Amino acid sequence: MRLTDTQWERLEPLLLGKQGDPGVSGKNNRQFIEAVLWVSTHSDLWRNLPVEFGKWNTVYMRFKRWNECDVWRQVAEGVADDSELHAMLRKVVEYGDKQTRRIRQRLARQARRDVYNNLIESARVRPPNDPFVDVEDSTAHWLALVADDAIYNGYAAGK
Repeated sequence: MRLTDTQWERLEPLLLGKQGDPGVSGKNNRQFIEAVLWVSTHSDLWRNLPVEFGKWNTVYMRFKRWNECDVWRQVAEGVADDSELHAMLRKVVEYGDKQTRRIRQRLARQARRDVYNNLIESARVRPPNDPFVDVEDSTAHWLALVADDAIYNGYAAGK
């Protein structure tokens, strides 16, 4: 997806990394925005980004940083009066929200796995005369329930 010159003129002042901003400035903000629009509209993998947009990993990392800082939502709100440009940026916002949900789900699964594995390991190191040691099939189910309870009550996060 390509931006028209009019859309770019409207969008450029709202972006980070332009000349005069503190820190590193983006080499080509327009190319970066068009790359993100391409990925979000095609719902494709970042590594399949056409070479004309630059290195996919560089584009992804910049997208990720902007997404973490909610830049996409701010830029979309800044062009709310241009319906076509706003619609394109809303797709990017929705794509970013989807990415954030995936990351949170992955982290939650990992936390549940860690708690479960820790509980299994602690069950293995208990002495054989411990009344709570049970080798039945229900042990794994019980441990899974305890692990879920620990995660939802914040014990896995060290709270």
